[in-house]
Amino acid sequence: MTSQPFVIERIYSAPIALVWKAISDKDHMKQWYFDLAEFKPEVGFTFEFEGGPEDRMYTHHCEIVEVIENRKLAYSWSYVGYEGYSVVTFELFEEGSSTRLKLTHEGLHTFPSANKDFAKENFEAGWNTIIGTSLKEYLEK
Repeated sequence: MTSQPFVIERIYSAPIALVWKAISDKDHMKQWYFDLAEFKPEVGFTFEFEGGPEDRMYTHHCEIVEVIENRKLAYSWSYVGYEGYSVVTFELFEEGSSTRLKLTHEGLHTFPSANKDFAKENFEAGWNTIIGTSLKEYLEK
C-alpha cells in the first residue's frame, strides 16, 4: 500500500463556526458522523467508537493530538487488536460566507494489508460519503 495520505476537500455553504461545531461537538457529530459516547476537542482526550461492515465491526481508538479552535482538529485513528496508527486532520478555511474543509488521513499504509477492510479504497469511499455527502447535507439543511 502506498504511504500517500488520503486528502479530500469540500466547500460548504456554512460559516466556519458552524462547521467547527459540526466536527467538534458530539451532539452535532452524531447527526452526520458517528454517535460517540463522549468527545472533547482537547489534546490528550481519547475516544472510541464502533464501525465497519455490519457483520464485522471494529473498535476505533482515537486520541486528540492537535486543536486550534475554528481552524484545525487532528486525532489519531487506530483499531483495537490490530497493527497500525494513522492521523485524521480536519482543517478549516474561510471562503467568504462559506467554509472549505480539508481532511487528510495519513498513515493508512500502516494497517494490515491482508485485511481488505483496511484497504485505502475503503477509506476513500468512507470519507467521500462522510465528508462529501453526510456533512454537506447536515450543514446545508
